[in-house]
Amino acid sequence: MEIERVRTRIASDLHDDIGANLSLIAGLSDILRQQLPSSDLRISERLSLIASVSRRSVDAMSDIVWAINPNRDQLSDLTQRMRRFATETLGSRGIEFRFDSPGLDHNTNVSADVRREVFLIFKEGVNNIARHSHCAFADFRIESDGGMVLLKMSDNGVGFETAGADWGQGLASMRKRAEKIGAELNLISSPGRGATLIVKAPLK
Repeated sequence: MEIERVRTRIASDLHDDIGANLSLIAGLSDILRQQLPSSDLRISERLSLIASVSRRSVDAMSDIVWAINPNRDQLSDLTQRMRRFATETLGSRGIEFRFDSPGLDHNTNVSADVRREVFLIFKEGVNNIARHSHCAFADFRIESDGGMVLLKMSDNGVGFETAGADWGQGLASMRKRAEKIGAELNLISSPGRGATLIVKAPLK
């Protein structure tokens, strides 16, 4: 119980203090940029960069707060956040998707570390689909069985040759996150046939 109280306090402090300050920096940067004369392009670009970095930091902070909050330790919290992120990211690019969780016990507890790493793997996978797949449709499926959670992400995009692939920065990051929690990560793809990413991780 003491650990949960500490986690709750840290999550609250991060959200209320650091998150609020970063949002303020982003807002003030936008206001200053709008008030600049049109000739001050270099300063305007720097203020725009400050606002952009601040907003990305707010997003990262939101992920951290969510991950350490003990009130978010169930599979339902993970699937809801996944679905929301997919909607925001793919919807803005006109990519249709399906998100299924057949037979999933949404009240099943999942450790904070697993929840965070699985979500960040999912987040990176969705970003890769949005930026690189050139797909029209993506399919996401999450299940749990025997103390494991199984995540499958597929798209009908251009695909690529996996043999000898260097994984790239995003894929390498996903592999490292999987290793942190003792998860298996497999990538299946070929040119012209889309891609499928499968992650199998322990719940705790």
